[in-house]
Amino acid sequence: MESDVTIAMVFPGQGSQSQGMQADLAAEYKHVQDCYAEASDILGYDLWQLVQEGPAERLAETVVTQPAMLTAGYAAWRVWQEQGGATPSHMAGHSLGEYTALVCANAVSFGDALRVVRKRSELMQAAVPVGDGAMAAIIGLDDDAVCAVCDDASAIGVAEAVNFNSPGQVVIAGHKEAVDHAISRAEDAGARRAILLPVSVPSHSSLMIAAGQELAAALDATDFSAPGITVINATDATPYKDANDIRLRLSRQVHRPVQWVATINAMLEAGATSVIECGPGKVLAGLLRRIDRGTPVATIDTMSGLQKALQPKETT
Repeated sequence: MESDVTIAMVFPGQGSQSQGMQADLAAEYKHVQDCYAEASDILGYDLWQLVQEGPAERLAETVVTQPAMLTAGYAAWRVWQEQGGATPSHMAGHSLGEYTALVCANAVSFGDALRVVRKRSELMQAAVPVGDGAMAAIIGLDDDAVCAVCDDASAIGVAEAVNFNSPGQVVIAGHKEAVDHAISRAEDAGARRAILLPVSVPSHSSLMIAAGQELAAALDATDFSAPGITVINATDATPYKDANDIRLRLSRQVHRPVQWVATINAMLEAGATSVIECGPGKVLAGLLRRIDRGTPVATIDTMSGLQKALQPKETT
């Protein structure tokens, strides 16, 4: 890559998975299969077979999706390294993707991170009974308006803005009845779209506080070190410092909002001139275009995406 290009790398989280993902990368690069084989040994089932063959409903379960997305992001990073891709100046991950960023920044081993993520997914799934929680995307209202409809719904139950993804796109989470009420109020307020998401775990809401507290024990038992590449924590848009800081903020991360707009802006203000989404899908690339249309973005989700990412002049 050209020396005047400074890249930031971002890692997707739950929701970017798809059946058959990374098949073409695996056919070309042994590192991909190696990552899935290591994950399968730890998880106790054939993750690669599940990712490729489904059933899709099983892949969509939180306890499968989170380990799968960590593995997929790390596999894409290994391919990037093998192909001589530039070392990013900064990394960040959206929700679960933050664990991937920390693995790729050498703050924790892949195996250790996978074990923590498996525990994280189990705790999050168990925190709220299936059917009692919900998440919804509100599109076309500003942040204050979304927070206002959530405040109105709080008389029914928990409803909170939990993902500030891009200007005009905020995800809310909480009790199903309260989220339904917030959707109705958002439509009344002029939202272009207000739709339930196909998940039952109200991630990043206060309903996950107990899960975060229980997760702390698993984090305390895990070896972390200061990241070798700056990793921005997406709940407050500032860099992780040392092992104890990582443990503390990861335990809080499950019940605090994702400040994705602020995180992207922090990396751009620190000098990043290009952004690469490392892992399946193009969700974060789409958000970046809404946050800062002038910044080039590429994706490492397929062979063609990898080749474009390796040639910064071709990124769009």
